[in-house]
Amino acid sequence: MTKYPMTAHGAQMLTEELQELKKVKRPEIIKSIAEAREHGDLKENAEYHAAREQQSFCEGRIQDIEGKLSNAQIIDVTKMPNTGKVIFGTTVTVMNTKNDEEITYKIVGDDEANIKNLLISVNSPIARGLIGKEVDDVVNIQTPNGVIEYEIIEVQYI
Repeated sequence: MTKYPMTAHGAQMLTEELQELKKVKRPEIIKSIAEAREHGDLKENAEYHAAREQQSFCEGRIQDIEGKLSNAQIIDVTKMPNTGKVIFGTTVTVMNTKNDEEITYKIVGDDEANIKNLLISVNSPIARGLIGKEVDDVVNIQTPNGVIEYEIIEVQYI
């Protein structure tokens, strides 16, 4: 079975969502279904059908999260010595050598990635180009706008 990398924070967030779904959402939905059944004729009962649809979505999400957590390889870089190398879970500050613009990314698993929060997937072109490199290395990364040259300024294991 293939293991998928996940940060400790990502695993914690999924676990919290799973608990919320199981302990709060699921009972609420069951209660909604019971109330809708009391209204009579289920064929034309929109509340009942909406509650069943919510239940289906909730159960699907629970299965999805349980599957992800069971196949997760949780990596906590805070417990590793900082070798200065870019690896999964590190926070990397890079500078675009063309315009001296600095940006800081955290390399995370596919499910945690969110470019708006500067969390990039380990499978993204930028992360693939950075992994294995060290501070002061210059890397060329192919992007939709062409090749961009970055210099690695800082690697943090936070």
